[in-house]
Order: sequence, then structure tokens, then C-alpha cells
Amino acid sequence: MDALINLKDIVKTYQVGTVEVHALRGVDLQIQRNEYISIMGPSGSGKSTLMNIIGCLDSPTSGRYELESTPVHEMDDNQLAEIRNRKIGFVFQTFNLLPRASALHNVELPLIYSGVSASKRKVIAEEALDKVGLSDRKNHRPNELSGGQRQRVAIARALVNNPSLILADEPTGNLDSKTGEEIMRVFGKLNEAGNTIIVVTHEKYIADQASRIVRILDGNIADDLQLEEN
Repeated sequence: MDALINLKDIVKTYQVGTVEVHALRGVDLQIQRNEYISIMGPSGSGKSTLMNIIGCLDSPTSGRYELESTPVHEMDDNQLAEIRNRKIGFVFQTFNLLPRASALHNVELPLIYSGVSASKRKVIAEEALDKVGLSDRKNHRPNELSGGQRQRVAIARALVNNPSLILADEPTGNLDSKTGEEIMRVFGKLNEAGNTIIVVTHEKYIADQASRIVRILDGNIADDLQLEEN
């Protein structure tokens, strides 16, 4: 079976003044459908660069990136934007919610960009909020929600286009440890329901929630560890 994600010899080099910075140095990585993976690494390791390439937020300097057998590395900016909207659901550390919009409207946003009718997107958004346990808060604005509830709204928003991949960047970074554990349980349930999830983190206790940990160091994969099921 074809991998959901196939990275082959991915190199990313930045020019900073007269200095070349080698963020990724020939990364090979395969991710199957329905996997739950943590990508770990210290600051400057290349993990954020790898996340940006997987999320089609950046393109490699060289190498091949295939998402569902589609050669993403050959795409232009408009094609990458379409892939991001249709295939990838993003969850960020800072939630990135519209402050004056209700939880329901925040979740509807990707569907608006996709041209889904108002009546249909309301139903889909309500179903997504129900999956993260927030049906009773759908009409609340972000400032009326706790940090954990705001992150649940962000997760629901990531789900509405039925993406191939949910990509979470330090999703518990702005939360206390108890709330962070609650959010990670949400990801666990979504994975059990068939969603492919990649969590980028520097916290080991967060990474340990996944079934596989990929550790990045100096632009290379240092470890790729399959964890035993809890």
C-alpha cells in the first residue's frame, strides 16, 4: 500500500546573509495512513522546517515529497495553498481563532473557503465540535472559553474538511499540563477514529502519547522509534 506521506532525500537550505544554513540534510521519511506520530527535536534541529514542508507551508530545496502519491515538491504556491486547504488540518500553539467570531463560525471558516453552502457547513461544523466535546459552547466567543476549550475549537476547525492529515505544532504549548493531557486524549480518540496525526513537540511526555516518535537532530533523523501500545 502506498504511504500517505513519502519524503525522499529532503534538503532545505536557507541563505542568511552570506551564510548557508542547512536546516534539513537529506531526510527520508514515510508515514502511513492512520498513524499517530510525534516529531521531536531541540530548537534549531530542523523539526519546524520539516513540519513546514510536510504542511506545504514551505518547499524543499531538493528532494521528493509525495502526499497521497501526488508530487507536492513540483507544485507552485497556488497549488500548495489548495493542498493545505483540502488535505491538511492545522492546529497551532496559539489557537489562531477569530476573537469576535463564535466557536461555530471559527470552525466553519475552512468550509467557507471551500465554497460549501451555509446550511451544509453549519451541520459539518456542529459535528466537528461534537467530536471534541464542545457542542454546548458553539455560540461562545474565544474570550468566553478556557485555553483548553479554545484548542478544542482549533482541533474541530482542523477536522471540518475531512483532511488526509492533522498537523499539530506544539498544541499544548500555551496550556497547563493537566489541560495539555486532556487535549492529547482528544488527539488519541481522533486517531482511533481513523485520523492520521502528526504532533510536533519538544516535550517528551507529549511525544510519548503517539505510537511512533521521530527525533530530528542537526537536520537529520536521529531516531525513528515505534512505541508499544499503551
